[in-house]
Amino acid sequence: MRTDPVTRRTMLGRSAAAGGALTLGALLPGEAMAAGRSTGTADATANAAAAAKKGGYERIGVRPLINGRGTYTVLSGSLILPEVREAIDAASRQYVQLDELADGVGRRLGELTGAGFGMVSSGCSAALTHASAACTAGGNPDLHIQIPDLRGFTKTEAVIPKHSRNVYEAAISAVGLKVVEVDTREEMKAALGPQTALVYVFAMPRVDESELDLKTIAELAHAEDVPVLVDAAAEVLTIPNVHLERGADLVAYSGGKALRGPQSAGMLLGREDLVRAAWVHSAPHHGYARGFKVGKEEAMGMLAAVEMWVRRDHKAEYAKWTSWLKTIAKRVSAAVPGVTSELVQPEGLSNRTPTLNLYWDAEKRGVVGQTIVDALWEGEPRIAINPASGKNPGQSGLAVTPYMLEPGDEKTIADHIVRRLKNPPPAPAKPKPPSVDASGTWSLEITYAAGSSSEHGLTLKQDGAKLTGTHRGDFVSRAATGSVSADEVTVRSSYGEEHGDSLSYAFTGKLSGDEMSGRVDLGEYLKGSWKATRTS
Repeated sequence: MRTDPVTRRTMLGRSAAAGGALTLGALLPGEAMAAGRSTGTADATANAAAAAKKGGYERIGVRPLINGRGTYTVLSGSLILPEVREAIDAASRQYVQLDELADGVGRRLGELTGAGFGMVSSGCSAALTHASAACTAGGNPDLHIQIPDLRGFTKTEAVIPKHSRNVYEAAISAVGLKVVEVDTREEMKAALGPQTALVYVFAMPRVDESELDLKTIAELAHAEDVPVLVDAAAEVLTIPNVHLERGADLVAYSGGKALRGPQSAGMLLGREDLVRAAWVHSAPHHGYARGFKVGKEEAMGMLAAVEMWVRRDHKAEYAKWTSWLKTIAKRVSAAVPGVTSELVQPEGLSNRTPTLNLYWDAEKRGVVGQTIVDALWEGEPRIAINPASGKNPGQSGLAVTPYMLEPGDEKTIADHIVRRLKNPPPAPAKPKPPSVDASGTWSLEITYAAGSSSEHGLTLKQDGAKLTGTHRGDFVSRAATGSVSADEVTVRSSYGEEHGDSLSYAFTGKLSGDEMSGRVDLGEYLKGSWKATRTS
């Protein structure tokens, strides 16, 4: 994460994040890290790697993978640390009262991070929802049980700068808050008032590129007594916390990414009164949030992950990741003539890992990066990496992120890239001249992966092999583009994150007379089928 619609992952992969060009040493826990770093973590992780590969997935027909992409939730995030596994196991062996546990964990998280107070949630998205409820209802049980019906509430709106609109803001509106978008300082001043529950900021590069940077947002919001919530899901944890230092009141993190805690956990840090209120608006309490349950195992596992964060040797980890990428670059460049490499050392906070880009002339090599990516995904072992856009015309490439690799994975990745480049998979068939005309208005029926169906519409205009038009959905119409090869039709449409949501359709099928049918790929919403009838 967001041509695909922009996602958190693609935005997090772009240059500097909200913190700007800060060095790793300035961001990571300095004295605490040096004083208490664990020398046994790397060895313990390596020793556990073999056992981790035997997770029992194959016996139910699920293929494990080597993760060279990063902390993607759909790829199950990161591998938890051995110390986290131990904490989870220990926590599972005794009973505890969960409100007392939340208090003890919250105080300890505050001590470790210097952030006042903390709370473990069932993922970062849940942390955002609980924080929004805290800013809306303040821990008042009488209000809590009404959420998300905010009729009669004073605070009913969440202000979100245009640069922070994204799919994850659904966690904010889930509380019932109306989103008010602003793009300038004057618009924000006009939007803030007694009805404003909070301002939500998505930590990413576009924040500092706007006149509404975090410091400015905090100044304007605090003048109206409105708290500021930062979504830092995939970022490294900074001590002292860079977002709180810049004026945020609350900041939320994923537990199963950089922290290598439980994949089903997240963390909220910040003002103690608001974090304590967020816990009131969380399970095991009833109401809207009962489903966001956090067990004693996740709570103690998340705490162990933070305790390890301040002990881990982050510089040594970073050096190890860089060395793995150099091994891949050296092996591939030496074995495959014409391949060049680029090692990118990112700045900023988010997903802080180096990235290796491998480039080649696509025409001379006879293969593009996406074809190699697909072949590695389907191969054995299954390997997940990303395609890379070439720097020069005609170039294609691959991108490898080492964050989630285990020792030895770098050699496996290098060997399989070499094999695929030396013996490329068959290239996709070249387009043929159109033999049909898809122009017109079409009644479109989609059957989704879950079996339910929906009536949509397509209006298409064909110019040679090129298609343009409109895809009308259940609620929203979006621009459609595509192409025709012989009697095969491809149509794509997307609804971007600038609206606070993201949804893409890729229709492929055959046209005969006034009927079309085929398969539709909805990305994270899986695949389905479709058929269309021309009405005019």
